[in-house]
Amino acid sequence: MNTFVGMPAFPEAAKTAVSDAQLRHNLRKATHTIRAKRAAVVGEQPDWAALRDAGAAIKDRTLRHLDVHLERLEAAVTAAGGTVHWAADAEEANRIVVDLVKATGETEVVKVKSMATQEIELNAALETAGIRAYETDLAELIVQLGDDWPSHILVPAIHRNRSEIREIFLEHMADWGRPAPEGLKDDPRALAEAARLHLRERFLSARVGISGANFAIADTGTLVVLESEGNGRMCLTLPETLISVVGIEKILPTWQDLEVFMQLLPRSSTGERMNPYTSMWTGATEGQTFHLVLLDNGRTSVLADEVGRQALRCIRCSACLNVCPVYERAGGHAYGSVYPGPIGAILTPQLRGMASPLEESLPYASTLCGACYEVCPVAINIPEVLLDLRSKVVAHGHYGQRLAMGAARRVLESPRWLSMTQRSASRFRRWTPRRLPGPLSAWSDTRDVPRPPKESFRQWWANR
Repeated sequence: MNTFVGMPAFPEAAKTAVSDAQLRHNLRKATHTIRAKRAAVVGEQPDWAALRDAGAAIKDRTLRHLDVHLERLEAAVTAAGGTVHWAADAEEANRIVVDLVKATGETEVVKVKSMATQEIELNAALETAGIRAYETDLAELIVQLGDDWPSHILVPAIHRNRSEIREIFLEHMADWGRPAPEGLKDDPRALAEAARLHLRERFLSARVGISGANFAIADTGTLVVLESEGNGRMCLTLPETLISVVGIEKILPTWQDLEVFMQLLPRSSTGERMNPYTSMWTGATEGQTFHLVLLDNGRTSVLADEVGRQALRCIRCSACLNVCPVYERAGGHAYGSVYPGPIGAILTPQLRGMASPLEESLPYASTLCGACYEVCPVAINIPEVLLDLRSKVVAHGHYGQRLAMGAARRVLESPRWLSMTQRSASRFRRWTPRRLPGPLSAWSDTRDVPRPPKESFRQWWANR
């Protein structure tokens, strides 16, 4: 099973991705389609800006009192017959889920699409314990059958076209259960029907289901999952045991708060006024055993960062991916994380820390064009966080960058040094190199080195 562990830094991975013409075609076609649908339904909302501000305010207010709301959620879920577990990191969360599944005696589980379970690489942990996890979301099924990585928050198989999906179904579906029909065409309806028949057997036989949640309501202990296919509804209701792994930032205080996000999320993600399936459940229902695993895994560290904490507002809509010129060309795999695109560029380094060259490279995986901020339904200022993270990268290493920034600061803080530097640059302008030496060549290889003017503004002003 593929994981993101050991992925190369973004520049290296992106260089490979942008040379794949088919990948760029698939990405452009899909992102532009979703982008256009979103723009149409958002344009129908005269109060969209107010909704966006309300969503950001609700999230910020909740995060300021997160401890209180989490305790309220635990009490409400417990009162409704569920069991709450607390997981400090991925290892603890995986251990809790594996033990819960083993306690049922089952060796197979069905899963609703969940970013949190992908983040902790739960499927790999289950496989190590002898438990097979079956993804039931169509796009996640494609990724699983192809032994692939997800590349998009909303559409994990966005990098695949329908011909590629057909081949995956024909070659690998039989290894996971019911095989694909003979003579399967690449028509979307035929592919969906093949997946439907394949998954139906799993739904009817599975005794354990695993999910995440889009939102958790502290007042009542209610969990909410939004989806488009209905497979999630089957997975949530049919198994005798349901285990939900939910990040602690997914909490909302009240039902009134949920109303705002039920308008923001479908429009921003799938370009729909309302998603086809919204499942809500409170505690143990209809004789089902329910377990809620509340996941930290670096979130409290993000919460402590005054600039970076706004990333925890994210409702996983993927709108920022669909407008990002970098994502459109490089794809999701280049980000080396289950969270790709602009939100991944700020969320992954904060959740993981600057633990490797990959995390250090992600804040630079952006043109800072600001398109992501414009479409974010909860007004996350991604460019601001990117710049803050870049400063942290420089502060924690890269001696050459620190030296260059220190020299620039010395010059810019002193009028005398600035004037001397400008005069020197003007005097030697004809010898300005096209390519800078040493490590600076990485900058000049992709940019034109500007030639200093004949006279600086200070000199022009003094002369006139």
